Amino acid sequence: MNKLRTALAATAAAALGLAALATGPAQAAAQPAFLAASQMPPSSTPWTATQIFTGVPENGGALCAPYKIPAQNTRYREFNTELDTNGVQITTVARTEADAVKLVDTLRKSLAGCGPLLQKQNPGLKAVSAAHGKVAVEEGAWVYSLDTADPQVGNTDIHLFSVGRDGRTVTFVRWGQMGDLKDAPLTAFKTTTKTAVNKLWS
Repeated sequence: MNKLRTALAATAAAALGLAALATGPAQAAAQPAFLAASQMPPSSTPWTATQIFTGVPENGGALCAPYKIPAQNTRYREFNTELDTNGVQITTVARTEADAVKLVDTLRKSLAGCGPLLQKQNPGLKAVSAAHGKVAVEEGAWVYSLDTADPQVGNTDIHLFSVGRDGRTVTFVRWGQMGDLKDAPLTAFKTTTKTAVNKLWS
């Protein structure tokens, strides 16, 4: 399922670029803040975090979301543990608040429909998407899961996703590991999501 995990991370990345935002020198210097490794959901081995990169991850593809938008005004950070648990945060600043609202809507629809799309694209794969409600923070954040199983190889994977907004800024967080939804730290992930949105411009 490594290929699927890579594709899922790519999905998020591909959906999150926006057209360039014209700003003055003072505005250009201000950037949204990112989660620290310690703010990811608890794990049996410590999280590590990469530096913050400009753009979107290199393998940004179109699995559960469209490839429509370029990567300007977008940055990301990746997270890993020693036990193949991984994650990413991608944050973008839209040109207007209306553009940010539209992006959130696009991502929410893509995540909600991801399971059926994956099953259509990968015969034999079992994939179930579920919505897990709204997190009360700034303009809101929404949490989803994707539970996949490949009977041919016997692998199961669980991913949690969230999309949140603070004004013109949209942030996307993904967490994933081998296992099922019952193995996922859903409550802790909602806390991570709230922290991610609160931290953007704190």
